[in-house]
Amino acid sequence: MSLEQWAIKYAVSYAALQELRATWFSHGQAEEPTPATVGKDEAAVQGRVRLEAAQCGLRMWRNNVGALMDERGVPVRYGLANDTKALNKAIKSADLIGIRPVFITPAWVGHTIGQFYSRECKPEGWTWSGTERELAQLKWAQMINACGGNAAFVTGTGSFK
Repeated sequence: MSLEQWAIKYAVSYAALQELRATWFSHGQAEEPTPATVGKDEAAVQGRVRLEAAQCGLRMWRNNVGALMDERGVPVRYGLANDTKALNKAIKSADLIGIRPVFITPAWVGHTIGQFYSRECKPEGWTWSGTERELAQLKWAQMINACGGNAAFVTGTGSFK
């Protein structure tokens, strides 16, 4: 039985269910600013965006992307959309990935789906310049949005409203 089915069975309101999620399922997300959220650099923006996401009921994680050699000298690629060097050059997945619970009605009454979220964090003051890297990051965001997800470039908070 899913949490939503349980809530329907016992006539738990949607608002109460959302409060329960926020209270019990935060999975270690920060609730207060930390030194990692102070400043204007990309790392501070990421910290603030993750904090805001948690406050809005989303869960977001850092998506590290790259390649390292294992002990045999074989390259091991990690991160989303990084299957090959060529793919990573053409499309670059965002800094943060996550999921937001979405309660669906009426066809899926009582079910919750997860909507994929993606945020490419940039330092405060950043502006689009159309570099090869930015264009590859834009392709990722366009793909996610075209599939019903929610992807954006961010330089601060306010993108989850």
